[in-house]
Amino acid sequence: MRKILKGTAAAFVLTSTASMAWAEGSVVVVTSFPDDMTSVIEAAFEAAHPEYDLEILNRSTSSGVRYVQEIAANNTADIFWASAPDAFEVLKSNHLLAQAGISTEGIPDMIGAYPINDPDGYYYGFAASGYGIMWNTRYLSANGLEPAREWSDLARPEYYGHVGMSSPSRSGTTHLTVETVLQGEGWDAGWSEWKWIAGNFASVTERSFGVPDGVNTGNFGLGIVIDFFGFSSQASGFPVEFAYPTVTALVPANVGVIENAPNPEGARAFVEFLLSPEGQQTLFDPAIMRLPVNPAAYEAAPEGLPNPFEDTSLGAEVLFDVDTSGARYYVVSSLFDVLITYRLDDLRAAVRAVQLAEERHADGSNAEAMALIAEARALIDAMPITEEQSLDPAFSGAFTATRRAASDQVEQRQAELEQQWDAFATQNYARARELADRAAAM
Repeated sequence: MRKILKGTAAAFVLTSTASMAWAEGSVVVVTSFPDDMTSVIEAAFEAAHPEYDLEILNRSTSSGVRYVQEIAANNTADIFWASAPDAFEVLKSNHLLAQAGISTEGIPDMIGAYPINDPDGYYYGFAASGYGIMWNTRYLSANGLEPAREWSDLARPEYYGHVGMSSPSRSGTTHLTVETVLQGEGWDAGWSEWKWIAGNFASVTERSFGVPDGVNTGNFGLGIVIDFFGFSSQASGFPVEFAYPTVTALVPANVGVIENAPNPEGARAFVEFLLSPEGQQTLFDPAIMRLPVNPAAYEAAPEGLPNPFEDTSLGAEVLFDVDTSGARYYVVSSLFDVLITYRLDDLRAAVRAVQLAEERHADGSNAEAMALIAEARALIDAMPITEEQSLDPAFSGAFTATRRAASDQVEQRQAELEQQWDAFATQNYARARELADRAAAM
């Protein structure tokens, strides 16, 4: 029987059993992966290891990190299982992952330019992940749109109201996507790209899997997703396609044993299963469709699934720096929410005003109007902090995984900074809209 523990009820159950742990044989897994994926792997693992009973605690990556941090003094969980390596780096730096000493025979050291496993042995890559764009072919045809294959395509005015994405504060995979563009394009250019794309958003979904659901059902036409969402939707018969933009990274999805796990033997058995030939084959299930880290597994790969060990161009454009991402993890998530998620209506209005003004003056002959448009664009592009600030521990230290675990002084500092950013965004977007409207009226 499936046992999926969610929300506060799960936290209560786990906390209340801290002194006695789970029943003998239970392996408690904290994961951001959806049930469609975890149920397949759970069934395969329990069939191979009937002595163990997998208990799934489903949380978003960021809330999963917070949960592991909160229960550290009296740990009741065995495994942390998610896509984002920077989240594992946060747990590793907090000394919340164990060195499990698991064999990785048959698995290369690198996938492209990125290490598959933590070199210090605190977590292991079990699948490779890239980030890109999926689209509903019927939706695009009905709306007279072409597919968007590069990030910059999504900023074009014809996609206004047709794009979906989740927030990086709610999704580790989305955080990786945002950080990949920041690293690939540069801080200022990357944030500019995200704001102009966000100006075309139909929705910011609460969880990452809300994006493929929106594309599959035609609630919006294009979505920014991790690759397996596109591949699994295709395998399930939805009229969708997926493309990797040039600026993307190929990084491992990971699994690690939590420090002081109640069932370390069961935890190691689960990690070993994921890395085994049998476990790697489960990744080809139509509900999963992830890229294995063992090259030998691709002999049985479904048609159309890319092989990153043969296609070396995949993810070659960005050498993702996990240390940079980890150092500013919470700063980037907070910036995105304050500048985009929480001010989405204001941003969309400003972006749309600029789009209409540029359409009105497409020939560029009205110098005064073009100057106003340029000023409006600069206001939307502007950032309240520099990249140097984002990486300064004295600054980034004000941002925490959970305010409940922070001192009152840190809480106050984070709130003050976010209020400043919100005022900055509100003023800039309103002024940009005003200038663009003036230009359009000329």
